[in-house]
Amino acid sequence: MRMMEEMILREGVVLPGGVLKVGSFLNQLIDPELLRASGEEIARLYDGAGVTKILTVEASGIAIAASAGVAMGVPVLFAKKHRSSNVDGDILSTPVHSFTHGTDYNMVVSRDYLTGGDVCLLVDDFLANGAAMRGMIELVRLAGARLAGAAVAIEKVFQGGGDALRKEGIRVEALGKIESMENGVIRFATAD
Repeated sequence: MRMMEEMILREGVVLPGGVLKVGSFLNQLIDPELLRASGEEIARLYDGAGVTKILTVEASGIAIAASAGVAMGVPVLFAKKHRSSNVDGDILSTPVHSFTHGTDYNMVVSRDYLTGGDVCLLVDDFLANGAAMRGMIELVRLAGARLAGAAVAIEKVFQGGGDALRKEGIRVEALGKIESMENGVIRFATAD
């Protein structure tokens, strides 16, 4: 999506350790036009896939997932990174390692909200090594639901997570695909 790439080039900041800071438009301060367009593009990409629910993980994926949910007319469920007092009863849980934060956490959702009848689209802000996506895939599996695929705002292709998922037969769509960020220079992957 050209608009996403333009925002990344204009406002994205490459930080040490392979981190791309997009807080000025995507995951802290959110550009509403980019958000609307992103949701509409995800809806277009997955039109006809039978999606009944969007699953994301707190916190940075929520905005783009909600925008896609509005465009698709389906509910959005976000997995919490820790069991809390407002996630009670029977839960689905899986361990995940966060690349960005360098920590481990248990991704949890209430079994009441993710069921075997769901067809899930996974949506997140970033796809790097794929740990968060794999966690969400495991929650879908534990629920007995069906996976329609995944959509992300930004895929860091050089970290391999998206390609590994695709090799497993999982459909992955990215609105911006970054090939490299060497020496602070962002290069996008060419279209297939």
